[in-house]
Amino acid sequence: MKPLIPSETIPAAAPAREDQSLHDEILTRLRDHIVEGNIPDGGRIPERQLCEMLGISRTPLREALKVLAAEGLIELLPNRGARVRQLSERDLAELFDVMGGLEALAGRLACETISGAEIAEIERLHYEMYGFYLHRDMHGYFRVNQLIHQKIVEASRNATLQATYASFAGRIRRIRYAANFARKRERWGEAMREHEAILEALRRRAGSELADILFAHLRNKRKAAVEHLAQDGTPAPAGL
Repeated sequence: MKPLIPSETIPAAAPAREDQSLHDEILTRLRDHIVEGNIPDGGRIPERQLCEMLGISRTPLREALKVLAAEGLIELLPNRGARVRQLSERDLAELFDVMGGLEALAGRLACETISGAEIAEIERLHYEMYGFYLHRDMHGYFRVNQLIHQKIVEASRNATLQATYASFAGRIRRIRYAANFARKRERWGEAMREHEAILEALRRRAGSELADILFAHLRNKRKAAVEHLAQDGTPAPAGL
């Protein structure tokens, strides 16, 4: 009997995978462009210019902007496009403290559940990040840095914690990147040393110690972020 669904029709799913891959690439490039400060805080998103830069039409761009708005990196304005989210100094203080608390809890839980293979992967990422640091490649450094923090959160095995972390991470991703430039990049070196301590505590599965290091790491990042905004001549507004 002739099959009801000819075998030659099965590969039809490939274009969907290609579309998803293209969407992910556009999203990554757009996110990096904004995180790296190419559009000022509170600045409008130049859709036409970005379409030309990415070689796409406005439909996929706007789909990507919706994702970034859900992450908290930008704000969608009714019938007026989008703009980069601008945070006040109070916003920064509150968000970094919340993120510090979440990462501290994740570190404590991770030390109870993390596998040797997961620690080895984080260690590999740490040395990859160190290579980017030595070559002063901020883009590569930051990408791997965020992946390390994400891996620790995932190792907590706590789905609620992971979802809460994801809901806040996008809102301060841009300022976490900028904080590495504080005090003529002195903060970048400090952050690298703090990551050495994070890795060492994780290797020993020292939960309480790792929690304290991660919270202090976020507090130091918050201070550097505020300093950088002031040095840049664009201090965070008193409120929104």
